[in-house]
Amino acid sequence: MGRVGRPRVAVLVESAHNARMQSKATTVAAYLASLPEDRRQAIEAVRAVILKHLDKGFEEGMQYGMIGYFVPHAIFPPGYHCDPKQPLPYAGLASQKQHMSLYLMGIYGEPTVRAWFEEAWARTGKKLDMGAACIRFKRVEDLPLDVIGAAFRKLTLRGYIAHYQSMLDTRGKGAGAATKKAASASTKGGKSVAAKKKASPPTGNKSSSKSSSKTSSKTSSKTGKASSKKVASKTTRSRGGIAR
Repeated sequence: MGRVGRPRVAVLVESAHNARMQSKATTVAAYLASLPEDRRQAIEAVRAVILKHLDKGFEEGMQYGMIGYFVPHAIFPPGYHCDPKQPLPYAGLASQKQHMSLYLMGIYGEPTVRAWFEEAWARTGKKLDMGAACIRFKRVEDLPLDVIGAAFRKLTLRGYIAHYQSMLDTRGKGAGAATKKAASASTKGGKSVAAKKKASPPTGNKSSSKSSSKTSSKTSSKTGKASSKKVASKTTRSRGGIAR
């Protein structure tokens, strides 16, 4: 990650959404066929260098309206964390309105590799027009293709995935963080259930005790009433006899 809280692949996504010439082509061949001759030749020259030095496991296809190079779901099932349906972006190649662009997300996320890249580029005497991860060029002659090829050799599949996962873990979105959250939730849940069990009184004893006491109270009350009625009746009869 370059800037705090901003994932490196966001550079490619933002640029693709903001590009005025975002293509609707669904295949690389269709994309190339849609370009003007001079642009097509330049893009094909850069593409040839990429494919020659691209590490095994990466795939090429259309992604975010440009030629994309990515880690397929078969190798990295989670995909891009902001849009899991998308495979994890690695690089991009596009023809835009004012220039052409080459996106290198691995360089954006690796300060050491970026420093090497800028030094190697400077030694060629060519001017580097680069943002966070986007290299802008108007002609293929503006690019030191050997340096670009070396950069792709350095940015290996395994290294890229490891760095990406490390970035997610740092931001609390990695597999390790998810496991910790699940374990924490499980522990809290267990404690709360145990606490509830301790707090809950034994239902059977209290309820039967209450029921028994109510029954006994009602019975004694009825017995007392019946008894007093009998006594009153006897007294009345007795008084009646004396009066006579």
